[in-house]
Amino acid sequence: MYPTRFSRAGVLVAFGVVATFLAGCVSVAPVERTSTPAADSSVPAELQEYYGQELTWTSCDDDMECALAEAPLNWAEPSGEKIQLALVRQSALGGTAQGSLFVNPGGPGASGVDYISQNISGAVGKPLQEAFDVIGFDPRGVGQSSAVACFDAQRMDEYLFGVADNPVGTDAWIQETRESARELGEACQTNTGALLQYVDTVSAARDLDMLRSVVGDSKLNYLGYSYGTYLGAHYAELFPQNVGRLVLDGAIDPATSNFEVIKTQTIGFENAMKAFLADCIGSSGCPYRGTVDEAMAQVGSLLDSVQNNPITASDGRRLSSGTLLTALITPLYSQEAWPALKQILTATIAGNADLAFLSADLYHGREDGKYKDNSFEAFMGINCLDYEYNDDVSVMRAQASELAAAAPTFGRFQGYGDIGCAQWPYKNTTPRGELHAEGADPILVIGTTNDPATPYEWAVALSEQLDSGVLVTYVGEGHTAYSSSNACVADVVESYFLRGTVPDTDPRCESQ
Repeated sequence: MYPTRFSRAGVLVAFGVVATFLAGCVSVAPVERTSTPAADSSVPAELQEYYGQELTWTSCDDDMECALAEAPLNWAEPSGEKIQLALVRQSALGGTAQGSLFVNPGGPGASGVDYISQNISGAVGKPLQEAFDVIGFDPRGVGQSSAVACFDAQRMDEYLFGVADNPVGTDAWIQETRESARELGEACQTNTGALLQYVDTVSAARDLDMLRSVVGDSKLNYLGYSYGTYLGAHYAELFPQNVGRLVLDGAIDPATSNFEVIKTQTIGFENAMKAFLADCIGSSGCPYRGTVDEAMAQVGSLLDSVQNNPITASDGRRLSSGTLLTALITPLYSQEAWPALKQILTATIAGNADLAFLSADLYHGREDGKYKDNSFEAFMGINCLDYEYNDDVSVMRAQASELAAAAPTFGRFQGYGDIGCAQWPYKNTTPRGELHAEGADPILVIGTTNDPATPYEWAVALSEQLDSGVLVTYVGEGHTAYSSSNACVADVVESYFLRGTVPDTDPRCESQ
């Protein structure tokens, strides 16, 4: 019963990718290797046990290796409780590595270990795999690292997919939603423990610098998608002297407020839906005819219809507007998934909710009634510490009206999102503001002109904030650009990582 939010950008869920994600792994006999930490006399004595630890890498997932590192629960108290951070590594295919390349797929809450071990070809081009040890890692709170834990599957289903008893926006609905959010927060606090207070992005950036050291690198080479750009930008702000080659693809503006994030994303996904409909209308299997505006009105009517009369799926769950909206925006992350969106709309119009739930389940990491990962819990835990929230009713109602005016089809269902984190046990710890990373080497910032999840203007803003930011524009559709296999973007990114080449001017790569 939580208000739908779009800000889980960077999970990179697309229907065409799922088969790759679910590909089987081959078990191999374990072989152990160690890493030699990079010498760094600037590290304070109280942190040396972390920066100087020696990792043991064990064979896992085909030709990859896995390891666990230790980090302090609270970097301000390094002698206190410790947490674990999970890593996976594919050694440089060319035999000799010019260093490590850390990769973060976004979220927040997406598993970098799963992303690299199950989808490395979709994450990193072959030239970079040849030259670098590619490392995926689960940030604190995520996946196989010390993780946020909240509800069991049944209670999570009730939270994510339950239909509210009261009309949206009424005082009774607000109270109902607050109670539901409070129950989630209390469960997360009980089942996660002290870690829940320390899963913020600044702490994760400090972890990343320690990981850089323990794998033997004096500088960080890093590829961050979506939320991964926020993590990377904070890293550069904290450790500009340790910045090697950073690529931030699908950038987030760190100075943007939570409400502005939601408003901009809502407009972005509404524009992406219009682009889909422009392509869909007149094509085989499209459920709509007429103009794009007429089709958008029908999409809005469909959302209203399931809000007033939820459709029961074959597993007994009831499809309301919140779940349908999640189902629609999931394939809008990637143009390759537009055919699936046709099918979802066609089935839902016909009164069948199963495909809509399949799409929403993909977004939430749910399969066969179980949750494969903790991406939603981690998303909540991290975002609740990274933004400020205000669930004053008058403010939320004014913002709901603003969202509806800005995006008439989707915006009507995007209000009141501050309720969830306003009930969280811990409050914001990361002030919103510009990041400059003064003294850092050049940092590439990539923006896609019609990216619905991390709109282009955020990339422009971040590239201008960073003292050494270099903007790379991809003129096209979808979320992130390097992973879309555009030859122009790939050449810019790979030339930068391999040779340190920075474009003199924005190349403005065109879609192919």
